[in-house]
Amino acid sequence: MSFEIWLSLILVFAAGGLTPGPAVMLVLASSLRYGFWLALAAALGVCAANVLWITLAATGVGALAEQFPQAFTVLKFAGLAFIVWLAWSTATQKIDTKLEDEVSSVFGTSAKRPPKYGRVTALFFRGVGLQLANPNALVFFGGILPAFFNPDLAVFGQATIMVATVTATELTGLTIYALGARALAHQFSNPRFARVFYICAGLVMAGSAFWAVLSQA
Repeated sequence: MSFEIWLSLILVFAAGGLTPGPAVMLVLASSLRYGFWLALAAALGVCAANVLWITLAATGVGALAEQFPQAFTVLKFAGLAFIVWLAWSTATQKIDTKLEDEVSSVFGTSAKRPPKYGRVTALFFRGVGLQLANPNALVFFGGILPAFFNPDLAVFGQATIMVATVTATELTGLTIYALGARALAHQFSNPRFARVFYICAGLVMAGSAFWAVLSQA
């Protein structure tokens, strides 16, 4: 994988990972209720589940590239179209002005704190379960990864780089949310801030995907 493709991969997943979703909500709520370090346990759980989704998606993409090269080319541009659609959806999504209240209610006002010596494990598996139960996760990874695969290179090496890159990118984004939970929840409840952020994230996603595909053409 070339440096340009790797950089594009980072930008796409950084833009997507920093956009508030179920994983971000869990980390924000964990940070507000249990503190930064325990919120990282939830973030690590999300990342662990991502590894499984990426592995499944990369295995399928790799098999298709090896056995049906022409079909893979079609899939590659379909992946580009998917990312463009995802970028548009990100830029134009509805602004949630009650994000602060929703974050506070993730665990519920009557939810009990995890046992003293089991909080890390409980939050880790909550993150794993959240991401594995997400029906859009495999579609998300399966739709994005083809744009960054080069069928002329070893699949295993590319998949390994993707797993490491996406994990590091996702964990970095979730760590930022864990550190600034209250301030970020407040900022994303601001319509103007949220809209500018979503538009910028969408532009980064689309631009990086086009660069990745065209540089391998």
